Amino acid sequence: MYAVAEIGGHQYKVQAGDLIDVEKLAKDAGSLIELDQVLFIGGDKPLVGAPTIGGAKITAKVIMHDRSRKLIVFKRKPGGYKRKNGHRQHFTALLITEINDGNGNVAKIDKASKNATKYLK
Repeated sequence: MYAVAEIGGHQYKVQAGDLIDVEKLAKDAGSLIELDQVLFIGGDKPLVGAPTIGGAKITAKVIMHDRSRKLIVFKRKPGGYKRKNGHRQHFTALLITEINDGNGNVAKIDKASKNATKYLK
């Protein structure tokens, strides 16, 4: 089972066990977060929200907060002048632990998976 969720104004396709980077969230590292803005659930019986699916939620664990790699931007001005600018975006890493469709179907992370053994203790 997979789901499409809206997190911080962006849409992400997630499955249980996925590690995703989203815009920085105001949560502590190691805490659990419930995402209720589920737009679509795919699998054997797909569910489409209008705009969201009532009762559906995604549970995720906040792994860490960090900054992405530097993005170099060149600004060219008339007359041959060039300015170099850099930017590093803040992000939060989330581990998707459970997807619940609101009808009793739940997809949980496999405890033997690589991400589960590394981040869930």
